[in-house]
Amino acid sequence: MEREEGLARLADLGFGEEDAQTLWEHFDDAERRGKASHGHSRIPWLETQVEFDPKARPVLVERREGFTRWDANGTIGYLAVGNAVSRAIAEPPERAELVVVERSYPTGMLGHHVRRLADAGLVGVLTATSPKRLGPPGGPKLTGTNPLAIGVPGGVVTDVSMGAVTWGDIVSGFATEDELVPFGGEQWHKGFALALGLQLLVDALVRQPGHGAVLLVARPESDPVPALLELGIRLPGTGDRRE
Repeated sequence: MEREEGLARLADLGFGEEDAQTLWEHFDDAERRGKASHGHSRIPWLETQVEFDPKARPVLVERREGFTRWDANGTIGYLAVGNAVSRAIAEPPERAELVVVERSYPTGMLGHHVRRLADAGLVGVLTATSPKRLGPPGGPKLTGTNPLAIGVPGGVVTDVSMGAVTWGDIVSGFATEDELVPFGGEQWHKGFALALGLQLLVDALVRQPGHGAVLLVARPESDPVPALLELGIRLPGTGDRRE
């Protein structure tokens, strides 16, 4: 999909120019990094969704030293988390800050958000919950795929879903729902344990029902990346096709 078409279709959904541009940059970033499941295909997917208000704006609910709480307030999760990241970049913490974004879904490729922080010289750790799609073999679905993304200044970004495939893979036709199981094969309990732990972390910190995101932002105290780069191996997030 070309940029002009993407922006036009987002505008037709009711998004203003700035929000449409933010969404396009997110989708195009995913596409260019080889994550087509989170890329341009998400625009036609959004055209089938109704549970967001393109004119809504996130609301700052609480802010104190080291802690910020946002309510997505009906806006789509991509923009709610993106807004929280923008505020953290514009007003970085003295040392570290925990950011909670309530009622935020979908949040997209989490690596996109933490990369913005890393490019601004900040460390970012981000997770977000989603509808319950993972569980033990033969058991109930208890958690979302609950990805975890970490961004470090110097260009290293990791972004891992707790599922063997992502919901985006299914939405885009790259996988089936039967393939959406905890990652790890015979060691599935490790992926499930991480998914459950992240689910409980977010659920314990949000005060309103619905999905949420939890972000840790910190100023780095050292620079561990150059020593790794000297090893001559490809690190997560440092190639042309990333995450």
